[in-house]
Amino acid sequence: MRHSLVPTALRYADQVARSGSIQKAARELHVAASAINRQILALEEELGVQLFERMPRGMRLTASGDALITMARRWRQDETRMVAEVRRIQGIHQGHVSLVAMDSHATGVLPALVEALNAEHPLVSLSVELSTPDDAETALMTGKADLAAIFNLAPRRELLVLWKAQLPLGCVVAPGHALAGRKTVSFQEATAYPIALQSRAITIRRLLEAQFSWLFKDARGFVESNSLQLVKQLALGGQRLIFTSELDVAPELAAGALVFIPIRDQGAEPQDISVAVDATRPPGPVVKLVAQQLIAALQASLDQARQPRHSSTSV
Repeated sequence: MRHSLVPTALRYADQVARSGSIQKAARELHVAASAINRQILALEEELGVQLFERMPRGMRLTASGDALITMARRWRQDETRMVAEVRRIQGIHQGHVSLVAMDSHATGVLPALVEALNAEHPLVSLSVELSTPDDAETALMTGKADLAAIFNLAPRRELLVLWKAQLPLGCVVAPGHALAGRKTVSFQEATAYPIALQSRAITIRRLLEAQFSWLFKDARGFVESNSLQLVKQLALGGQRLIFTSELDVAPELAAGALVFIPIRDQGAEPQDISVAVDATRPPGPVVKLVAQQLIAALQASLDQARQPRHSSTSV
């Protein structure tokens, strides 16, 4: 938007908070540093509080400044929604949506979402950040994101879930792996083979450790990584297996490059995937539109991953 309804001082302060210094903010905004400094000083004087700590190498928000910037970012989102609503009334689907999603969505769901939006709603722009579930929740509640796709989202009054699907836990292997023909598998059976583990930074690893801590002591020859893409590549190599959900490997399952085998152990609870927004800020029409497209892309990815495929044996 060329002209913003949010006061200049707040926009300048927001950019300083993002950039970490007045000089960097000035370069980002193409405004003189002295002009930014004057606006911030005037804002501090008007409010009677210090918004930034002046550090030797930059600026750091105070508690008061953090509260003000959070509110300013919400105002900017409200402004975006308002403009989108005006354009909707005029029959124009146009606007920007900030989406936070999981790393596993990068190779299947998100490309499909981007292509669908480009084909059907070319005036809608999208920014996507890949994040952890905890950080995705925070982004929604602080106004940094309009929409999120989050694994294992705990019920919260502050968040409104628009869609949710269960994701059974399974063992994933290449088609030529010794376990590939099984209908189900136990963790005990799986640990007889080399394993590629997701690190503790990934939600599913923490869930497994809580229920099956022995698994990580007895697994032989395991490799672990915080990169789902690396873990998948190791499974594609044919020797290693991974523990995950269908959505994490949906493109590979749909292509027949990997095989999903449900875990039958008692206590191997399914994960879930949710599409959510901030419950305190009802989504505008453009956010709703992108949410619908995101849900469709997630459901289509799951449907393709779950298409029955031929196997040579079954146990």
